[in-house]
Amino acid sequence: MKNRSIVLAFVLSISLFAASCSGDNEGETLAPLAGKWDFSKIGTTVGTTETLIDAPQNQSGCERDFMELKIDNSVIEGNYDSTLAPCAITTNQGIYSRSHNNMTRVVNGVTKVQDIVNLSLSELKLKDASGYVEVYSRH
Repeated sequence: MKNRSIVLAFVLSISLFAASCSGDNEGETLAPLAGKWDFSKIGTTVGTTETLIDAPQNQSGCERDFMELKIDNSVIEGNYDSTLAPCAITTNQGIYSRSHNNMTRVVNGVTKVQDIVNLSLSELKLKDASGYVEVYSRH
């Protein structure tokens, strides 16, 4: 058990050293993209001014809508709606890919290309070419 702890500490220290010394990262983050992300805010960017509001898509009294990005590059988008039944969930599945700081999702034949503006352990902020912003918080 002691040897395993020493090996783990060594691997982590090498990983942290390599990440801090990497000069070719060009603004990319090392935080994982895969995970379940709750829809938090929407907004627009005009020039350098960003305006965000709480996502009106989220149904009051229900869990927040979400996007789950899987390691196998599949995506599940969940939408809670109380029109027919309280907090009924509808899910749509598709695929996603990441290229540097861009993410492309294809769900139900609709392709959405967005810049990854911020990716941390707790927040994912995406912006499309028209300036539309979506902010997600890690579930």
